Amino acid sequence: MPPYRLAHLSDPHLPPPPGALTWRDLASKRALSAIAWRRKGPEHRPDVLAALIADVRAQGCDHTAITGDLTNFSTPAEYAAARAWLQTLGDPRDLTLSPGNHDALVGADAPARFAPWREWLGDADDIAFPALRERGPLALINLCSAIPTAPWLAAGRLGADQLARLTQILDSLAGRDLRRVVTIHHPPSQGVVSGRKSLEDAADLRAILARHGVDLILHGHAHEAEVSAIPGPSGPIPVLGVPSASAAGGGRHAPARWHALEFPADPADRRIRVEARGLVNGAFAPLGAYVLGA
Repeated sequence: MPPYRLAHLSDPHLPPPPGALTWRDLASKRALSAIAWRRKGPEHRPDVLAALIADVRAQGCDHTAITGDLTNFSTPAEYAAARAWLQTLGDPRDLTLSPGNHDALVGADAPARFAPWREWLGDADDIAFPALRERGPLALINLCSAIPTAPWLAAGRLGADQLARLTQILDSLAGRDLRRVVTIHHPPSQGVVSGRKSLEDAADLRAILARHGVDLILHGHAHEAEVSAIPGPSGPIPVLGVPSASAAGGGRHAPARWHALEFPADPADRRIRVEARGLVNGAFAPLGAYVLGA
């Protein structure tokens, strides 16, 4: 059997639709984000994102993971626009979305618990994190680190309830041949982002994973290509991040990039092949490949 192919992209930062912000937003954190968007918005281009999605399709991936920040201000209009964009990507069962901090920028007016995106968050009728989705040889464990924060902060938090459910899910997967892949917006590794952008309970998450283990963690948020690791029960757990999927490059962050991850059909083969594909001279091309667990 051919290997199972998982695409990972992140932080598309879709352009806000007309009327996304109202006068009431001037009294909230959204006003600060609007000022920041005027400065860095041109770095995020719809044509770059469209080219990346076309490249994902051309590579014949079986499933896609998007690790957050579809929106910029978490307004209802942006949620609706993001839902329309998600619907263009195919069957919701073939895409898993982990919300980002920009998707929960403020509590007021934000759609309750990401309701417009329910089909892409997990398989259950209700929205609950972590969401477990079994696809081919994979157990995709979708965490949500997105929370409203004070101005100038972009931190995340999982919370005690979500961490407890994560432990239960990992217990239920023990002894099965599925490759366990965690998707989350904020990186769990230390030093990848600054303190004001970090995962507040990352130490608690790392402690759980050090006991139970997973095969791979995918994140966004940093807007850079990141390779790190955290301790696992039988060796380091690889942690991979990608730049923004709409970044044209030339600004503060790296140009758009995504990863094609291959998992062998043989459950005894725990290797993961990673191919990085990025924006080069206006088109997406292979940047290199390596194998995890070799």
